[in-house]
Amino acid sequence: MAEDVILSAAGLTKEFKGFLAVNNVDLKVARGAIHALIGPNGAGKTTCFNLLTKFLQPTRGTIVYNGRDISAMQPADIARLGLVRSFQISAVFPHMTALENVRIALQRQRGDSFDFWRSERVLSTLNGRALELLDEVGLAEFADALAVELPYGRKRALEIATTLALNPDMLLLDEPMAGMAQEDIERISGLIGRISKNRTILMVEHNLSVVASLSDRITVLARGQVLAEGDYAAVSKDPRVIEAYIGEVYTGAGHG
Repeated sequence: MAEDVILSAAGLTKEFKGFLAVNNVDLKVARGAIHALIGPNGAGKTTCFNLLTKFLQPTRGTIVYNGRDISAMQPADIARLGLVRSFQISAVFPHMTALENVRIALQRQRGDSFDFWRSERVLSTLNGRALELLDEVGLAEFADALAVELPYGRKRALEIATTLALNPDMLLLDEPMAGMAQEDIERISGLIGRISKNRTILMVEHNLSVVASLSDRITVLARGQVLAEGDYAAVSKDPRVIEAYIGEVYTGAGHG
């Protein structure tokens, strides 16, 4: 039986004034999987991620989501198809409560314009679902807290809640653990594991222990090309991957 692929890229290439940031990348993400995109500093991960989410247009190549060619589509259009990048609406309103932030995201999901002029009674009809989403990300007790007052890890959880309000089939997370303390990393890792139960997740992540514990499949990029692919046990023992990462053992993980 053929693998059920929800997102695929073929020959994905991005050239910047003669520099190949992403070079002929083929990628297949299985439906229901947690798929990690990793690589050393400058590997092209962020560029590849931006191509898949259409924040950059590819120089060459095709991207297919749920059997539909989305290569020429805009980010807002593919979000309506159920392919949602975490930060598309996750720049939370700092002086609104967690509940209010999720409620605004729910308004967008149902296709209405932002109903700032509507009565509290009308808007309160969204409270039930907003509270369910806050509970799903472990923020039920923070419903009335202002976003600006939330600790960093909790704020990231709120961003994920606003993304889940769009009811995505596939969620793309760009370095969800960046800047987090260990306690927050453990909390958000647990959260990603929970929300993946009925969704597909593709994430760029530098924290390899997180990648090892969460990912079903890993694609390793280096110099804009696919270096290796497989589960963590396989890619972590691949001599090419070890060689690519050896510099970061001493310099620390960077961005790219």
